[in-house]
Amino acid sequence: MSDEQSVPQEETVAEAQPVQPGHRTSRSAASSPKPLISEEQVAEHEAGAEPAPAAFKPAGRPAKSKNERKSSVPRARRMKLSLTKIDPWSVTKVSFLLSIAGALIQVIAVALIWLLLNSIGLFDNITQIVSTTGLDSGGLDIASFFGIVKVLSAVTIFSIFEIVLVTVLATIGAFLYNVVSSLVGGVHLTLGDD
Repeated sequence: MSDEQSVPQEETVAEAQPVQPGHRTSRSAASSPKPLISEEQVAEHEAGAEPAPAAFKPAGRPAKSKNERKSSVPRARRMKLSLTKIDPWSVTKVSFLLSIAGALIQVIAVALIWLLLNSIGLFDNITQIVSTTGLDSGGLDIASFFGIVKVLSAVTIFSIFEIVLVTVLATIGAFLYNVVSSLVGGVHLTLGDD
């Protein structure tokens, strides 16, 4: 009989003390009318002011004065991270664009080297050397054999093959890394800020 009487009394206490507007209370506050934060903290929050600092001091650290805080050198933070998964689609895009850039650099470099070698007369000199030795049985002309059109065509075809090969290999490498990473946990890195 005492259990039946205690339940209605608690309900009447909660009903007798309604929650005031502006107070934030927990969901289980029906039995306790005490607000979670005070009216001053609510007013500071609505005004955009920073809340008053709590009087909490961590154990083991002595309080420092302002001069000590300014003169102390901050320590670099170090974080241990693991590279556990690589997105294969992002690897495909990046490797494709980087291989295109490499192919353009390769074609331009070969064109510049060919122009340099032609300007110093290397191809004509090689043709003269071959003809003076008597090895020129079929009228071999090195300058026409290594013409700029033929050289750039060959380098362009080779560069296109490289673009496809590098992109496919990088994507396969990303898939293989994900499989191996799921087994061993990936590559562990320690990062620090300076």
